[in-house]
Amino acid sequence: MSKALIAAIEAGGTKFNCSVGTGPGDLRSSARIPTTTPAETLRGVVAFFEQAVQEHGPFAAMGVGSFGPIDLRAGSSTYGFITTTPKPGWTNADLLGPLRERFGVPMGFDTDVNAAALGEHLWGAGQGMDSLVYITIGTGIGGGALVDGKLVHGMLHPEMGHLLVPLPATNAQHPLGTCPFHENCLEGYICGPAIEKRWGAPAGTFAEDHECWDEFASILASGLVNLITVLSPQRIILGGGVMHQAHLFPKIHREVLRQLNGYLQTDELLRHVAEYIVPPGLGDEAGILGALALGALAAK
Repeated sequence: MSKALIAAIEAGGTKFNCSVGTGPGDLRSSARIPTTTPAETLRGVVAFFEQAVQEHGPFAAMGVGSFGPIDLRAGSSTYGFITTTPKPGWTNADLLGPLRERFGVPMGFDTDVNAAALGEHLWGAGQGMDSLVYITIGTGIGGGALVDGKLVHGMLHPEMGHLLVPLPATNAQHPLGTCPFHENCLEGYICGPAIEKRWGAPAGTFAEDHECWDEFASILASGLVNLITVLSPQRIILGGGVMHQAHLFPKIHREVLRQLNGYLQTDELLRHVAEYIVPPGLGDEAGILGALALGALAAK
């Protein structure tokens, strides 16, 4: 990675994290802009970077990792747009256009979770891995993947939070999922707001032995088993606010092994599962550093 100054945006459903810097340990200026309307949010973002240029000088490129779905198709009339998001007011919002128009620098653009996967690959828990999956579990659920050292795209991009999983046997007050598109997907069952709606209280208020966490581990493991059998990643990294609770990792490890039922006989799973499914090495900075990496790659 070069040492050029890069502008980075981690565009989330509740806030836009903005920074300028060159890499880990060198984020020179940062701000959090609340995600309100597209126009208001982008005004705040532009104002931050205008001030950053005054303080630190011009940046060589900008990297944007965004909540989605987003249009990543080069040449598309809606490239850089957020598309069918459940976030009110953001459907078909042009995210990249106003930033390109104002700053006129090379721009890297991808999902926030693909960006985090790239950051973890370069500087975090995925160093030395040619393939990995990064999943964030917070206000929503998203997943990014690296295969053969490259971020996975295709028709669009991965949407791992909407993996369909079995309807659980549950004692939740509201057993059905909360996703407006799919009743029984990961996000609809176990993102932070889904846990609160289904179980009647915020996720962070439940004791470690509360039954919601056994259900959480079982549901998440169903998604992870699907990803393991399809992508065969060398490592799975679980981030986001809900995963700040370290007690969840042993439950998830056990449940993944139970659901695999001995089918995959690898050392990573049988002997080192605690080193295979791990928290982010970059902590909560995985997304913003990944966005910085996107910008650095665009500057080359």
